[in-house]
Amino acid sequence: MSKLYLIPTPIGNLEDITLRALRLLKEVDIILAEDTRQTKKLLQHFEITKTVISHHMHNEHQTIERIVQQIAGGTKVALVSDAGTPGISDPGFLLTRACIEKGIEVIALPGATAFVPALVSSGLPCDRFVFEGFLPQKKGRQTRINALIEENRTMVFYESPHRLVKALEQFALAFGTDRKASVSREISKMFEEHKRGTLAELILHFTATPPKGEIVICVKGKE
Repeated sequence: MSKLYLIPTPIGNLEDITLRALRLLKEVDIILAEDTRQTKKLLQHFEITKTVISHHMHNEHQTIERIVQQIAGGTKVALVSDAGTPGISDPGFLLTRACIEKGIEVIALPGATAFVPALVSSGLPCDRFVFEGFLPQKKGRQTRINALIEENRTMVFYESPHRLVKALEQFALAFGTDRKASVSREISKMFEEHKRGTLAELILHFTATPPKGEIVICVKGKE
């Protein structure tokens, strides 16, 4: 049966890749990559030579039909993102849906993703949580935040470093300055950091110390 493989790639330390992921990257005929340059660096590190094709949010609508036809015809295809798991705030959903509609089996490998280590190391309840990903940059941003005011599960967000303080300030207005939260950055990289405290404390810290790198924010739900 034809298959599409969704393969997570390391978000930092290259040792985080699984043996199964390496085996499949060697076995497939084509690797679809969000950023071919980044993926080729990964493949070169593990001495894997493979055809890599660009597949990202700007071209996926135009390429999906051709890719599905290739897979249906017997071509072994893997999809990877720059880092982490395809489909989690990265391209993957549209191709996955198209393959399922055509009866193509989709195999998603377990592996690296940023929000899980951020959540479980936050010190906040993680038995129930809601993953919000990236908030809209402008239109709809405040509406999304307001919709979470009554949320009692831990909330998880992705954010860019230059919008971190703005996001924390918006959360403080909506949820209260005393709401517990954590900010994780550069997970699995050399300068990994986790800061925990109230929203007010985190605002003070990151105003004085502007952050760099990939950011995950965890905010405690309403009591």
